[in-house]
Amino acid sequence: MAQATTIKGGKIRVLLGDDATPIVYSAPCGLTQRSITLTKNLEEVQIPDCTDPDKVDWLGRDATSLSMSVTGEGVLASESVDTWLEAFDSIESVPVKVEWEFPAKTITWTGKMHIESVEVGANNGQRATINVSLQSDGEMVRATAP
Repeated sequence: MAQATTIKGGKIRVLLGDDATPIVYSAPCGLTQRSITLTKNLEEVQIPDCTDPDKVDWLGRDATSLSMSVTGEGVLASESVDTWLEAFDSIESVPVKVEWEFPAKTITWTGKMHIESVEVGANNGQRATINVSLQSDGEMVRATAP
């Protein structure tokens, strides 16, 4: 049996873009954990058996929408504070690139996301931490490159 090819956490990147043309992306410093969630909303419909109406119906499911969310946490890096705050302050969604880098390929999503929340906390005598949440705003286009 072949061993699975896995990646480490640093190979999952969340990059925020600017308003330049072409867009220039950079990864805010400090995130030590990233989580990406792909969601498909489904609507259920009952599918009857036409030859036996008394038979129990099967459920069919139709996709109604797709969504991507990203969360991250880590240390509050002074170099990234303005980046996160400017993206949060924006009424418009911001360009985002999400990358999963494997040894043989990189999967990338690009699109617009809203910075839903920025949470900063600290205990006395300890480093400040940051938690961020991003939600897609429209299509996130997926591409795979070797």
